[in-house]
Amino acid sequence: MTAIRKEEQATLWLAAAIYGGWAAATLLHSWLPGPVLFAVGGWLIAWHGSLQHETIHGHPTPWRRVNAAIGWPPLSLWLPYELYRRSHLAHHAAEHLTLPGVDPETRYLPAAGDEGAGRGLALAAARLQSTLAGRMVLGPVFETAGFLTREAAAVLRGEGDRRRLWAAHLVGVAAVLAWLHGVCGMGVGDYLLCFVYPGAALSLLRSFAEHRAASDPRGRVAVVERAPVLGLLFLNNNLHAVHHARPAAPWRTLPDLYAAQREALRAGGGPIYDGYRDVAARYLFRPHDVTIHPGALAS
Repeated sequence: MTAIRKEEQATLWLAAAIYGGWAAATLLHSWLPGPVLFAVGGWLIAWHGSLQHETIHGHPTPWRRVNAAIGWPPLSLWLPYELYRRSHLAHHAAEHLTLPGVDPETRYLPAAGDEGAGRGLALAAARLQSTLAGRMVLGPVFETAGFLTREAAAVLRGEGDRRRLWAAHLVGVAAVLAWLHGVCGMGVGDYLLCFVYPGAALSLLRSFAEHRAASDPRGRVAVVERAPVLGLLFLNNNLHAVHHARPAAPWRTLPDLYAAQREALRAGGGPIYDGYRDVAARYLFRPHDVTIHPGALAS
């Protein structure tokens, strides 16, 4: 039987800490001050998203089904694990990162499209989220509402295996809600406010500036160099250029890989930030980039 590698064992302990911390925080929610619950709940949901990302890339075990089982529980309620897995792997396989219609995780809009009300709403939503403040405050609402609207349409059309995936996901959601209501006495509204919303906001902080449109493929992926606290939350995915260069590398190895390749990665022309304070200083109230993909504008 294939053994779990030493560098992967920390991820198993991490999974235990996340699920144990989530169970404890939900059980003790009525004893925790609101700001503390907001911070702890948000951290745990964002951390769980980082764990899911790690399992999608083949960690911590050699067995895909085991990894999927570790990442599958829908603590965020709104995002089915399998849909996240497919979208994220397609993002890594995209020949042109950031290009609409090619990269499923792009934040840019195409130049051409339906010029009706839907297009106007999409442009308005993108502009409201073009700053870091807008992304973190409004992004969780826009992100979930847009995703659920698109998925509802796909389910109604009977697209692919969407109905089966959503049925399985809703079973998991029902189990989470049964725990919250039946065991913890926690309302759904409180959970959305103190766990799901801040967790999504923290995840959007990570993704806000990690890609940027550029003619040179090496310039499309960013690095946030110093993140002693948030680096743990994001499982070193702040070193995003390394992750794209070595997507199968476990999270604990990314700092050493970056140190070994630092000069080459910096020479690639991708955005380099000193830390998340640097990102905030630049973009808290200023747009990170244009809304419409510049390649689409040039075509």
